[in-house]
Amino acid sequence: MPVSQDSFSVKRYEASDAQATIDIFLRAIREIASKDYGPEQIAAWAKVEDVGVWAQYRASRPTWLAMDGSTPIGFADLKSDGCLDMMFVSPDYQAKGVASLLLSTVEAAAQKQGLRRIFTEASLTARPFFERKGFVVLTGQRIEKRGQILSNFLMEKAIG
Repeated sequence: MPVSQDSFSVKRYEASDAQATIDIFLRAIREIASKDYGPEQIAAWAKVEDVGVWAQYRASRPTWLAMDGSTPIGFADLKSDGCLDMMFVSPDYQAKGVASLLLSTVEAAAQKQGLRRIFTEASLTARPFFERKGFVVLTGQRIEKRGQILSNFLMEKAIG
């Protein structure tokens, strides 16, 4: 039975949420993005080498967690230049409105900051979602992660 996004909430990231965001990040790549990328690419991408550095990145910018009750089920962030750097949803909550809820939270924050656009580097997996939400592809990219080349798309959406 589909779950409406009304049953989920969003909260601001706290230091104690670091491991939950790491777990969501790793599972989303290994279980969802793995349909679009090869095993070596997934192994290079799905890695957090330093939990402390990860936690510093999360705390250095607005980051939000989507919650199902007390369970973290997704997260997104927004850099000061309008970059939606990370948005990942737990494999258990795909296609249930969680990414839409997170994106609307990011867009509202960007508008409040006076930003005129949001941009992201969307994976092959995420591109269709962002296109449905009004983002346009600026260019295709090939990025290197730990010796592996991964394709993604620089995408943007005007807001405000």
